Amino acid sequence: MLSDSISRRAALGRLMASAALVAAPVGAGRAWAAAPTGVRLSDGTLTIDFDAMMQSRVSHGGKAITPMAAGEALFLADHRAVDRFLLLDHRENAVAGPHGPGRRHQLRATAGGAVEQQLAITFFDRYPGFALYEMGYRNTGTEPLAIAGWRVATHDLLAHPDGAWSFAGASYPDRRDWVQKVAPGFEQRNFMGMNGSDYGGGTPVAVVWRRDVGLAVGHVETVPRLVSLPVAAQPDGTRLGLSGDEPTLLAPGATVTLPAAFLMAHTGDHFRPLDTYRRLMGERGLAAPVIPESSYGPVWCAWGYERNFTTEQVYGTLPKAKALGFEWAVLDDGWQTSEGDWKVDRTKFPRGDADMKAFADRIKADGMRPRLWLAPLAVDPGTDLLRDHADMLILDRDGSAQNVSWWNAFTMCPAYPPTVDFFRAQVRRIIGEWGFEGLKLDGQHLNGVAPCHNPAHNHARPEESFEKLQDFWKAIYDEAMAINPQAIIEICPCGDSFAFHNIPAMNNTPASDPTSSWQIRSKGKTFKALMGPSAPYSGDHVELSDGGDDFASTYGIGAIPSTKFTWPRDTPDPTDKLPPGGFVLTAQKEALWRKWIDLYRANMLARGSYLGGLYDIGFDKPEAHAIDRDGVLHYAFFADAWDGPLVLRGLGAGRYTLTDSFSGKSLGTATGARNSVPAKFARFQLITAIPARGVQA
Repeated sequence: MLSDSISRRAALGRLMASAALVAAPVGAGRAWAAAPTGVRLSDGTLTIDFDAMMQSRVSHGGKAITPMAAGEALFLADHRAVDRFLLLDHRENAVAGPHGPGRRHQLRATAGGAVEQQLAITFFDRYPGFALYEMGYRNTGTEPLAIAGWRVATHDLLAHPDGAWSFAGASYPDRRDWVQKVAPGFEQRNFMGMNGSDYGGGTPVAVVWRRDVGLAVGHVETVPRLVSLPVAAQPDGTRLGLSGDEPTLLAPGATVTLPAAFLMAHTGDHFRPLDTYRRLMGERGLAAPVIPESSYGPVWCAWGYERNFTTEQVYGTLPKAKALGFEWAVLDDGWQTSEGDWKVDRTKFPRGDADMKAFADRIKADGMRPRLWLAPLAVDPGTDLLRDHADMLILDRDGSAQNVSWWNAFTMCPAYPPTVDFFRAQVRRIIGEWGFEGLKLDGQHLNGVAPCHNPAHNHARPEESFEKLQDFWKAIYDEAMAINPQAIIEICPCGDSFAFHNIPAMNNTPASDPTSSWQIRSKGKTFKALMGPSAPYSGDHVELSDGGDDFASTYGIGAIPSTKFTWPRDTPDPTDKLPPGGFVLTAQKEALWRKWIDLYRANMLARGSYLGGLYDIGFDKPEAHAIDRDGVLHYAFFADAWDGPLVLRGLGAGRYTLTDSFSGKSLGTATGARNSVPAKFARFQLITAIPARGVQA
């Protein structure tokens, strides 16, 4: 029995005063009299205490990390919040299923006899600190109940003197960082739908952590849901939770079921909860596919020549790219007449399909693999496709199309079978007929779409367009695999926070137009959690990194190097203004590019196991990352400038020989007990730790 539990009489009085829905029904008093005054649920790591009014407090390792508050609530159409429920009963039983054995707790509570709250919380043995929330509300009154929204698993992580950091899986047009420090006044709604005409979707998880402990929330539905995961600074901590605002009219006796959610208490940054989420969702049927070896090949992209490229420019650069160690050659935007028709531009490829096949064959003949850029679901005004098949468009309630701002295009509905069939045919043409071995699927509109009200589609619900986007990508992936099981399908939702539900339809992903080296590294750590520790993630064009040459951030995070250099000169007709120095591969650049590609190919850290739990990307200084590649540990440290010790975490038994990975300089030895190394560097320090076989510490 909880020490701070309230009396039954006080509980009833406060409940009736705050909820004030309807008078208590006849006979309800006997059920209330038999109710517990509170309940404690725990797996030994995570503890959730509920009082008699269903307020809850979260503890980690026996230490309270949130205050007692109403974590769950209904919001009514008349603006009342129903957040005081009288606990009626609690049942506990053992469970077993796809997530292994565990304990399930069922709690039932009432708000004035008008609404029954039904909450099941399950702990699983294999996921300590993780609690699955399954929640519903039943209208136990005599009148329909107009619900405007709800919240679940909403708590304030108590403040710490060192502050807090956050991860949010939502997408925004300003392409903000996924990982941010929580400053005073910080607030993000983190809506999983569209936060701009062509920016939306994401990974339905939010994480807030202090130096010592963190909290994560999210939903575990196997289809994306239009929910929010708000994170906001509070006077005494940081609030996070899961909420929805879809109006519902609940008839008497009817029940509304909320999305299955989770709450997790953990140590470290966002890696552990995202890794747990990945493993649990894999058990529910959503997992990354088997990754072909070719997915880890370094990438040269012709985008340095931009849309006005010539085939001669590309052909002329292939031998240099091959000599530097790049394996993939990507033909980017500009091969087509328009987004939508996807007809071959005959000013560049006069024989149309025959020249596209010859182009792919030429890349193969030069010893590289051809990949082609495509922007599915975008259709330009004035195209034949839009004229003949306007029925494919997403339309809003007013009949307006959804804009794709980058290309001045409109969005096609991924849940409309003719749209799916159209793009399956494009895949058959590009991979089956032309012979390209991969697709770069590009555009910020790929990550999420708006609800579709097009009457031609006969959707059961407008939200089908959003929910079935994952099925569209899987259809594209399956079509490609049926033709070439080794094909690479890269999804690049420019600047979006990648939609987890699309992961089964891809076997390669980039940093997707990073705005900084920090984004390359923080996105990389996120993908290594969401796809697996050996995820085939590329740092995107190195030209987008700090200084335009930061291969260290790509290498250190275990990413695949990628570039868009031109050679022997820049394009004379750029679409956009070239950066200082352009993209041309000078002799100085060539020496640096060659050194990094050789280092990548020698160690292949992208295929190693990223050890995401060793370092906290927010609190540890300098920023640090570690990768295990066949028993050899590779460390990467980053700072504008650093002069002090570096701690090598994760060393096993015995002595390790230390080397500066980039310069080859010896750095001495270390052991698990003596793992601190003095260092002075600017930008980065890479260290390789090789175990001395048979030598004891």
